Amino acid sequence: MSTEKVREYLKQFGKQDAVQEFDVSSATVELAAQALGVEPARIAKTISLMGKEGCVLIVAAGDGKIDGSRFKKTFGLKAKMLNPEETEELTGYRVGGICPFANPEGAKVYLDESLRRFQTIFPACGTSNSAVEMTCEELEQCARSQGWVDVCKGWREDSTERCES
Repeated sequence: MSTEKVREYLKQFGKQDAVQEFDVSSATVELAAQALGVEPARIAKTISLMGKEGCVLIVAAGDGKIDGSRFKKTFGLKAKMLNPEETEELTGYRVGGICPFANPEGAKVYLDESLRRFQTIFPACGTSNSAVEMTCEELEQCARSQGWVDVCKGWREDSTERCES
């Protein structure tokens, strides 16, 4: 899927013009943070995992990592990352550009609590050189999120800035 497809999808939310494309790669949290000039934690990475009935996409802060026990408690199964082929087949995106927008129906998007400490975050837009700045509320709406979950570790240090949803 291309950035243009995501841009078209975001039109319904009035966010199509906010999509940014870069001359450099933004395929990893670190590269995206460099391209945008922000701290890595503000990159909203989309992690693709196998769910009971298809793909589970967890959108988490750049400094969060899936906590296996939290994931199992929330979803009732062991966290299993999709391989690159499965990822593209079940999300429509290649690794490095996975995003929470315009996914096939079987892909369920959940937002991790690690994002709520920021006023705005930056999810990818379908390619390894794109992003869009959004509030947590905008992301929740645009991603057609199934809700908020708390399945990540490694981010709970000093977070004072929060966004409301």
